[in-house]
Amino acid sequence: MKKNPIFLLLICLMGCQDPTTAQSFKEILNLSYLEKSEIEVDSLQRLNLVLPEEVDNPPLFVWIGGGAWAFVNRHQEMAFARKMAAEGIAVASVGHRLSPGLWQDSTRVEGVQHPAHIRDVAKAFKWLYDNAANYGYDQDRIFIGGFSSGAHLATLLSMDTRYLESLGLKQENIKGFIPVSGGYDIVDYYNAFVNGPNPAMAELHVQAVFGKTKADMIHASPTTYLDKMKLPMLMFSENMTYNYTKIFEDALRETAFRDFEVIHVHKLGHAGLWRNLSFEEQSPYRERIVEFIKGK
Repeated sequence: MKKNPIFLLLICLMGCQDPTTAQSFKEILNLSYLEKSEIEVDSLQRLNLVLPEEVDNPPLFVWIGGGAWAFVNRHQEMAFARKMAAEGIAVASVGHRLSPGLWQDSTRVEGVQHPAHIRDVAKAFKWLYDNAANYGYDQDRIFIGGFSSGAHLATLLSMDTRYLESLGLKQENIKGFIPVSGGYDIVDYYNAFVNGPNPAMAELHVQAVFGKTKADMIHASPTTYLDKMKLPMLMFSENMTYNYTKIFEDALRETAFRDFEVIHVHKLGHAGLWRNLSFEEQSPYRERIVEFIKGK
């Protein structure tokens, strides 16, 4: 089947209010989730918090934006975060270190490889877990999700237990996860480029993010950890990432785990679903995310 493997989506401070609702919220931007001695790229290893003001102890949704692991910008996710906060859900838009992006920008020579991104996300989750009482959200109802490359990272954190365990947390500290338009088998993702119209992307993009060996890619693939699947999941695809999602869905159905739902939005493309979630006043997909979080 034809695939399109590209994963790229190229402020007020206090007392905001979404124009479509009466729910007010506040924003706290650029919070560092690391100790000073741990910071490598200070502008990236930060998060933004959006907190509903009239909800007691709301759930928290940890959200990781898309951008091919190389062009992620936590500030671009704020429209979605505000829409969710207007529904009474606290949101943390998380930034992380980035990989080289030579395939898109000739100046983007430097960057990190896996597992740097997921280690940053794990540290952000740990900080958010530890600081729940300080910011007034429910430590026992922390969900994680993301779009595109962020969907991969949210899924990996939820399934490869080593990252949270290294920080003294456990898988069950995540209440549920919501990946949107991601790729979950990195070997398949790599092969889609090798066998596609632009095979140079296999090296410039995929190997730049995950390393050159098959073992590197297997290590980074959520499909590797299906035997550890324990958390409720709501997953979305659209017409450009359907095949990637279907690989994960089919493999998951071969297991005994059944606490999951997969929604394929065939009428929208990759950027179209992101725009729908972020900007539409009425989005059935955003509404389903809200229902999932509030129902747990």
